[in-house]
Amino acid sequence: MAQAKNGKSLETEGEVNNTEQAAAPAENTREGNPKNTKPEEMVHLVVFKLGTESYGIKIEQVKEVTVTPAITRMPRTPHFIRGVANIRGDIIAIMDLEDRFGIRPAPIPENELVQTSYTLVIEAKDYSIGVVVREVPQSLNIAMSKIDKAPAFLQDISINENYIEGIAKVNNQLIVVLDMFKILTNDEIKQLAS
Repeated sequence: MAQAKNGKSLETEGEVNNTEQAAAPAENTREGNPKNTKPEEMVHLVVFKLGTESYGIKIEQVKEVTVTPAITRMPRTPHFIRGVANIRGDIIAIMDLEDRFGIRPAPIPENELVQTSYTLVIEAKDYSIGVVVREVPQSLNIAMSKIDKAPAFLQDISINENYIEGIAKVNNQLIVVLDMFKILTNDEIKQLAS
């Protein structure tokens, strides 16, 4: 891998040392060599904390982010559904991913008397759901090459499809990238719809 001036990595064929790269003719770029001119694919994530760890969702899966409104508990819903809330005129179920994944919430600092939470509204084809997070979600653009495929043993065997898309490496931080459209089972989706 060689570094371009703009910080993007460039693929090179075979092993070439730095001296040979500097001596390589410049006409490769002028001839439109796609290896040197193709920009690296980027992904835009909405990043948030669950417990003390960082998680991300591709921005195209997030319809909006809002301060969590009043939540009304509903009977006979899964344990990880806090209830329903009115978000811009739509009544949607509010899901607690910490409860869903069995993650212990991070301790609340003593100086924070009132904790504001935020809701990520996820709009799938057949349903909409809100996901509660405790801190303001952050926006992050990263290269696809920074996201590694998650090992199979990390997947939830009770769910047919993988909802962990991968693990992103940003500086010294790991971010678990989720596919929110696969986070619920078909039975859970039917239960929420009814």
